[in-house]
Amino acid sequence: MGAAPFWNKSIDELLIELGTSQNGLASRDAQVRSLRYGPNDAAAPKQSPAWVRFLTRFTNPLVAILLVASVLSAITGDLASFVIVVTIVAASVVMDFLQEERAHAAVDSLREKVALRVRTLRDNTQIDLPVGQLVPGDVVQLGAGDLVPADGRLLESNYFFVNQALLTGEPYPVQKQAIDNPCAVTTLNEAVNSTFAGASVISGSATLLVCRTGRETVLGEMASTLGMKPPPTAFETGVLRFGALILRITLLLVLFVLTECITFQRPWLESLMFAVALAVGLTPELLPMILTVTLARGAVRLASQQVITKRLAAIHNLGAIDVLCTDKTGTLTEARIRLVQHIDGGGNSSERVLMLAYLNSSFETGLKSPLDQAILEYRKLDTSAWRKLDEIPFDFERRRVSVLVEQHESRLLVVKGAPEDILRLSTSVETAEAGSLALDLNTRAELRTRFDRLSADGLRILAIGTRVVNSSYNGSFETDEQDLTFAGFLAFLDPPKASAAQAVRELASSGVAIRILTGDNDRVTRHLCDRLHIPVIGILTGDELAEMSEEALLGALPRLNLFCRVTPQQKLRVLAALKRSGAVVGFLGDGINDASALHAADIGISVDSATDVAKAAADIVLLDHDLTVLHNGVVEGRRTVINVQKYILMASSANFGNIISTALAGLFLPFLPMLPIQVLLTNLLYDLAQAGLPFDNVDRDAIARPVHWNIDLIKRFMLIMGPVSTFFDLITFAVLIFIFRAGMVEFRTGWFIESLVTQLLMIFSVRTRHYPLVSRPHPLVTSLTLAITALTLALPFTPFGRWFGFTSVSAPYFGFLLLAVAGFLTIIEVVKRRFYLHMSASSAEIRLPSATVASSGLHLPHYRAPEVNGP
Repeated sequence: MGAAPFWNKSIDELLIELGTSQNGLASRDAQVRSLRYGPNDAAAPKQSPAWVRFLTRFTNPLVAILLVASVLSAITGDLASFVIVVTIVAASVVMDFLQEERAHAAVDSLREKVALRVRTLRDNTQIDLPVGQLVPGDVVQLGAGDLVPADGRLLESNYFFVNQALLTGEPYPVQKQAIDNPCAVTTLNEAVNSTFAGASVISGSATLLVCRTGRETVLGEMASTLGMKPPPTAFETGVLRFGALILRITLLLVLFVLTECITFQRPWLESLMFAVALAVGLTPELLPMILTVTLARGAVRLASQQVITKRLAAIHNLGAIDVLCTDKTGTLTEARIRLVQHIDGGGNSSERVLMLAYLNSSFETGLKSPLDQAILEYRKLDTSAWRKLDEIPFDFERRRVSVLVEQHESRLLVVKGAPEDILRLSTSVETAEAGSLALDLNTRAELRTRFDRLSADGLRILAIGTRVVNSSYNGSFETDEQDLTFAGFLAFLDPPKASAAQAVRELASSGVAIRILTGDNDRVTRHLCDRLHIPVIGILTGDELAEMSEEALLGALPRLNLFCRVTPQQKLRVLAALKRSGAVVGFLGDGINDASALHAADIGISVDSATDVAKAAADIVLLDHDLTVLHNGVVEGRRTVINVQKYILMASSANFGNIISTALAGLFLPFLPMLPIQVLLTNLLYDLAQAGLPFDNVDRDAIARPVHWNIDLIKRFMLIMGPVSTFFDLITFAVLIFIFRAGMVEFRTGWFIESLVTQLLMIFSVRTRHYPLVSRPHPLVTSLTLAITALTLALPFTPFGRWFGFTSVSAPYFGFLLLAVAGFLTIIEVVKRRFYLHMSASSAEIRLPSATVASSGLHLPHYRAPEVNGP
């Protein structure tokens, strides 16, 4: 592209520069350009080759120091240690790399299922293409509800309005037109002939010539400059804080061990390798891999439940939801809306009201609502005698849409919208018997009563108003929507969804309260709740909400579960108040007006049939618009987070105990308690045993309530369980030295066996809050743990054991080991049970805000029996 902005060039000049035509590109040409320009993703980081990502893992400072020290060992003659260290480190890195790569590949394939698509001209044919495959020179079709996929120039436009506040800060939709600028302009606001990636189409349609994609777009430049990245979830922040805590503790104790070695004048190279091996083995370096693999496994399982995760970290918030805010259409109703009545101001069936509604719905260019579709599908009407002149697009503050139409030089503004607003703007009313009459107070009251009666029957209502304008009116403005003649009502039926009542009960029994945020009036919403047996504990309308302060709203939340006639901005207020109350809030939405709320919620949830704007804003996409599917997703999110927590609890307690044992052993032993290669081997075997945790079963009572990240619980668990492990290590030290009179090699072998076997078998206890024999682990966890335990016991008797500096141990030692393991597991179980009883009593683990579950109006049973899930 030349130096001048593309919006200041003629269309012919652009077509020549881009090597394309108004019929788009050929597929072969597009493939070549794709290699040149890369994916059309403004925020996507440049992906390094796999071999670079693999080698990067060796740049960990601890691993690098260890490898350098092992090279020095080889130079000084200890070639065996060098080979073993390099082999163990490589094996750990390979396992970590392969697991993460497979996990990321699985998640990427899931994201493809809900990737945004755009209508593109390729080979003179219109096809649906993933947005990421667009290249400069493509020609795409845009309509209401779409996200603009790239920066480009309009070739055609039809009442085309976009919201580009993200890019320019303009708060209101702006009209774009396929024209040449009469003079050069410099700002995006002035470039009315172009639209840019990240803008959303409010109404109308257009044909766009793609000029810039990916990082070259305005949005891409913003992403590069501002580092556009979603804020970390509480889960991500907690994991980072935990990792930093463990790293500080480990490095402090490792420095203590290194000081011991220097003080007792042990070989400096061996001491350095031992200290670094401790740091490598005892820091939770496996945590990123376990975290990624477990979350990816959770994402795959969620996909089997028809729930697609766009961002792995969002799984935690899905499992932590206390309150779910949702509209009722499609979630509580079937979303099979049909028009059942069209009546005039006198309550009589009216063909004129139907024709006026049909004109409005057929000529409007905004996103067709389900009500519009119901009008157009009710009966095919002939509108050939009418011509559209202009349109005032729908917005959620006005709650209406107007079209200016002409028939035989007679011009009419047809307004369709919320009955309350049409009545307020009307000064007269049409009836079949008396024609047009002044709208006095009595007639207004009659119309309001008729509206309330229809709403109380569960019917959704729209109203139609008209205004005759003179022939000088070629355009229309919002100020024209006044002095209307009230034409009549349209009544729609949207039956309740059969599965909704059970889904709401299941969510409530799982600790998730439902809040309904709808644009419908309170009578329709209450009727639906009655049909579904959903208790109504309190209703707040948009008008009432507008009069409330933030503090008053916060105080009223526990007594409210229906919010009716609310605007998008009012939805944001409700979400903000719920979050202030301490709840983790999910929002389920699928329309253009839901994008802000989807961003504001702790987790935004949309559906595959939603508008591009809503899908792009969501963290989770449901392939089936059903609360039952969402409930399954919530349970799966909890399962995933608990499996991550299992690893953290195991790794933190075992590592903390081992490093204290090592520090204490160094105070009285004349030799290192383990060789560096033995420390690394212990770490590798323990990591292998825990590789099955992403697949593990989870106790049902553990997922019966929202699961919140609790670093305080993890720290307490580590500080209590770690010393228990150290206590048994010290007993082992005493038995080896004073009873078995073990030498250096025998001591290292004996402690290696006892330390690793107790760590491994501890997995069965830590993975559940119940007794290990009651809570059934996944077969993979059982088989890996038992296999590594058997390998640990057998290793000293094999030739491989000699390589690692082990020797065979006597039969009496195994008798002691049996007693030590039994005692260890018994005490661990007793301490664990008392620990959780104390945590439950202090309410430190599960947080249930008073504004959430308590206000659901449903009894929440307490789960005590240790029922378990299948694999």
